[in-house]
Amino acid sequence: MELDNNKINSAKRHCVRHRIYYSDTDCGKVVYYANYLKYFEIGRTELLRSVGIELERYHQQDIIFVVVRVEIDYKSSAHYNDDLKIYSAIVDYNKKFFTVYNEIFNQADKLLVKGFTKCACVCAKTGKIINTPEEIQNAFRKLTDIESSN
Repeated sequence: MELDNNKINSAKRHCVRHRIYYSDTDCGKVVYYANYLKYFEIGRTELLRSVGIELERYHQQDIIFVVVRVEIDYKSSAHYNDDLKIYSAIVDYNKKFFTVYNEIFNQADKLLVKGFTKCACVCAKTGKIINTPEEIQNAFRKLTDIESSN
């Protein structure tokens, strides 16, 4: 999936920092590749939290957030004790799906990883994709300055 660079460049990015611990790494003190998906989730969750979207509130309403697609480009490795900056931005959304673009940099501002997650809201009782709640779509408008792609 190709993302629109104009949407990426114009999106309001949120940054969260994450220190690398031994538990994040392999025996060579290099971050295990799958952990970057965990960092994407940290960035996505904190981005949503920054605009008042608390996932637990929706879980209590039987609405869960699931990843339906992920794409990741590995550029360089993170290592034990690195201080990462995880940048996340909503770059597309509609009634059913939203896409979060992520970039992860080390303390020297070297790009380590970039990619995106496409997410959906699902009814916990039925397992079916549902419309993203209107208040969340409104928050996405504030984060993107773009209208839904319908």
